[in-house]
Amino acid sequence: MTPVPESTGRPLESVPEGHLSYQEAKRYARDADPAVRRALAERTDVPPEILYFLADDPEDSVRRAIVHNQATPALAHLVLVDDSSDDVRADLAERIVRLAPGLTADERDRARQTAYRVLERLVRDQLPRIRQVIAEALKDVADAPPEIIQRLARDVEEAVATPVLEFSPVLRDEDLLDILGEKPSTAALSAISRRRRVGPNVVDAIAATEDSIAIAILLANDSAQIREETLDLLIDRAADHPDWHEPMVRRPNLHPTAAKRLAVLVADRLLQVLSERRDLAETTIAEVKRVVHLRLSAEEPNSTPRPRSSLGEVPSTFAPAPLDQHEAHRWSTSLRAAYERACEMGRTGNLTSSSLSEAVKANNTDLVIAGLAIRAHLSPSLVQVILRAGSGRGIAAVVWKGRLDPSLSIQVQSRLGRIPPREVIMPNGDLAYGITESEMDWQLEMFSKVAREHGP
Repeated sequence: MTPVPESTGRPLESVPEGHLSYQEAKRYARDADPAVRRALAERTDVPPEILYFLADDPEDSVRRAIVHNQATPALAHLVLVDDSSDDVRADLAERIVRLAPGLTADERDRARQTAYRVLERLVRDQLPRIRQVIAEALKDVADAPPEIIQRLARDVEEAVATPVLEFSPVLRDEDLLDILGEKPSTAALSAISRRRRVGPNVVDAIAATEDSIAIAILLANDSAQIREETLDLLIDRAADHPDWHEPMVRRPNLHPTAAKRLAVLVADRLLQVLSERRDLAETTIAEVKRVVHLRLSAEEPNSTPRPRSSLGEVPSTFAPAPLDQHEAHRWSTSLRAAYERACEMGRTGNLTSSSLSEAVKANNTDLVIAGLAIRAHLSPSLVQVILRAGSGRGIAAVVWKGRLDPSLSIQVQSRLGRIPPREVIMPNGDLAYGITESEMDWQLEMFSKVAREHGP
């Protein structure tokens, strides 16, 4: 570099890079014009102590230039980390995170030690935007400082915590379990549920929560390692969570029992998806298709109960059992209205498996109770007791007594009886309703006694 004689007044823009004297730098640093000081702060040939001096300049634009200047000494960053300007601190965060990979709390090199201290203070900044800048930059950095990642993952601001929770390879399963133990928000749970290869213990912890949104995301994550028993427990709860059904039906490596239970549970549009899967054993597919056939046969618009010699023919004339007025007085207004409607449906020949199936899908519990009672010549109070008890065998017995299609029993059990799919009484070989006629008679006798003694 050729020395240049010190000037007493030449404009800064006329001084070539590398030809700025120390005295000139001092003079320009005290110039009254902020544009001159900003231009000085952008140069790389300025002595470090002058740049350090400019880190405390009253003009924001000068301090921002100092942040971006690669020649700025590390100690100046310790001044800027507490800057009053949000933009200055945000610029500093964007710069300092480029130095973050590999940083540790026990750095020996002074410059790297200072960089860690600056980063540690920025991650505590009161402005969420500053912390978010750091989170977005470090979310997928494998050697990001662990202590910094831990703090970001627990940040109260979702925009800060969720990128790290979803992507950071620094977080181990043990860390995630600790965070889950702190009862995080739905956004945080959902972010963890979207991670690649969510471990089985983390899956279990998420599945144990009441957060249906996060669980739906977890089920849709093909890389989540969901144990068979965990999936079974979620299927038990799935009747109340229709948004879980599709990701369950589409999960890879679906075990046979889960496939058959889902065939009972899911909406009609998902049945074909389930029955056309190519990764299930032939015996499982055959069983799924059998359940699908039973369900769909009851939901066809013009379907009628299939004749079975052991059940007798469906009565051609409508004759409801005599109504006990004392009992009817205890019914709710909605049940009395439903009973009258069911009687009218019976008189017009419309009290069928198909119409009751539609009532089940519409969650019209009173109409289902009244319709089943009329078809089976039973007291509505008795049917109500059985339904409230959640008895699969009792429900199967009522449907049998009414000479209704066995698939209706499956629907009533799972949708209105809230019976977990694994406990639904299914057709079994020659047993159209899943249990023997003597067992069904006994169920009706037992519940009749309960209804007489305790009422609905």
